[in-house]
Amino acid sequence: MNTLTIFLQAPAQGGNSSMMLIMMGVMFVGFYFLMIRPQQAKQKKEKTFQENLKVGTRVVLTSGLHGRIAQVQDDGFVIETLSGKLKFEKAAISREFTETRFGDKAAKTTDKPAEKKEIETTENK
Repeated sequence: MNTLTIFLQAPAQGGNSSMMLIMMGVMFVGFYFLMIRPQQAKQKKEKTFQENLKVGTRVVLTSGLHGRIAQVQDDGFVIETLSGKLKFEKAAISREFTETRFGDKAAKTTDKPAEKKEIETTENK
């Protein structure tokens, strides 16, 4: 019963309530700059990315599906894959997968076996 009376007692001084309001205000400002503002910037960047996609762009969807944009519609995209054409929402596109972005990796993996063959043929002579 002693602990119940401690929790139900009002604060003795009136200065604590103003200090508490100031601390809550500081916490709100901290949350805004640490959580809310970066999230809004990320959403804005994602929206501009989705709006700038064009027909022919190779993309990766959030499900991991790779394909090429065949049509751009108001509410989504028609993605052409090896199995056919599928319609997806704009939010389903995760990232762009073009040669300008990943061309160096693809070129390095295809050049290595060719270089080895050339080296082997010159060594055999």
